[in-house]
Amino acid sequence: MFIWRPLVEIVILWFVIYQILYFFEGTRARHVLRGIVVLLLAFLLFQKLGLGVLEWLLTKLFGISVIAILVIFHPEIRQGLARLGRRHLFTSALRQEEWDYLLAQIGKAAEGLCKDKIGALIAIEKNDPLTAYSESGALIDSRVSADLIQTIYTPNSLLHDGGLIIQHGRIMAAGCLFPLTENPDLSRIFGTRHRAALGLSQETDALIIVISEERQDISLVYRGKLFKDLSKEEMVNKIKELIKE
Repeated sequence: MFIWRPLVEIVILWFVIYQILYFFEGTRARHVLRGIVVLLLAFLLFQKLGLGVLEWLLTKLFGISVIAILVIFHPEIRQGLARLGRRHLFTSALRQEEWDYLLAQIGKAAEGLCKDKIGALIAIEKNDPLTAYSESGALIDSRVSADLIQTIYTPNSLLHDGGLIIQHGRIMAAGCLFPLTENPDLSRIFGTRHRAALGLSQETDALIIVISEERQDISLVYRGKLFKDLSKEEMVNKIKELIKE
């Protein structure tokens, strides 16, 4: 029993730290939390090596950090606690048939929007949570369907200008705000939707679909890379390829 006790404590500690980092992923607090984890590891190292002065300094720094986090990140903490009861600690990936249905509906919607000369911006969550961005829009939490996507992007709709976010195989929110890329080399032929897609792709691993109402084409953005002038089939196949990475 004595041998297993340290192992159990390590597993529990690792799980708690992982859940805290995942909990704040996608918010501005995540970088600070990662820094605190580094300081914690340094503190344990200094303690192990018997470096008393450095250990004392880090102890004082931890006390200040806790107060700073409570003050600076009060909104994120409040929102995170509100979500805690709604989020499953263990989430499962979508099955292949669920991905097939999802991509078929998105492809159908993209094709219809291009035909009708209507622009759209659709982000599909991969590994990095998009919760912080979905909270900037209107909550929908509905099954994905081509008709619903096309309805959301109907001209003059209140949600027409924002981004649509798909999480866990469902349309979670629409009218969402995405960060604009600051890349000065991006061609001026690309408008706000493309800049927003690139901006989001630089902060997350989301798969972002952009439909241009001017050029009536489909683009896919992933990890800062822009795949443009895609057909519906090319878009679906590219997404399937990127999902496996």
